[in-house]
Amino acid sequence: MRRLTPLAVTLAVLAGQAACVGADRPSAPTAPSLAKSRASSRAKGTGGLNRLVSMMDACDPTTFNAALNDPTACVRDGGVSFQKFIAQLEKHHRVGAWHFAPPTLNVTEGTTLTAINRGGEVHTFTEVEEFGGGIVPVLNELSGNPTPAPECLALEPDDFVPPGATYTDEEDEAGVELYQCCIHPWMRTTVHIREH
Repeated sequence: MRRLTPLAVTLAVLAGQAACVGADRPSAPTAPSLAKSRASSRAKGTGGLNRLVSMMDACDPTTFNAALNDPTACVRDGGVSFQKFIAQLEKHHRVGAWHFAPPTLNVTEGTTLTAINRGGEVHTFTEVEEFGGGIVPVLNELSGNPTPAPECLALEPDDFVPPGATYTDEEDEAGVELYQCCIHPWMRTTVHIREH
């Protein structure tokens, strides 16, 4: 894999964000009501169990907002600078502070998953057939996920979950479901669903 300069990474991430905004992506964190309305429409309300998945990151607003030329790119002080984020991603193909918790869940049919964004950046909680890349090509390349998951290429504006907002999905069929962030594609959760 070729090593990218910090300027090249910043420009590529900016281009990816611009493409997302051009696709009617709400700018970070201006749309909690959209994410919450999406959550309400997705939950079928069967009265089953509710399991929480936390979407985590540790962005530093000063460096992320400056590097991405967006004062709302990061709205919570997590302490990881943009430069350190890129360096970790180049070295490990992931940044540990950017993750879904827990990474694996065992639930029964009818369980509702509630994903809450506890970080400072926008994330998605997207069900995919197979894990893959997301919508920001440079993050796909640096994380070793060059091919985007098809579901990530068909996102709707209310699939983007701003900091503090939630997204819900009901597990209505036994089997295994995969969820990933379509911005940071190494953020993943595998859900094992057993019959009720």
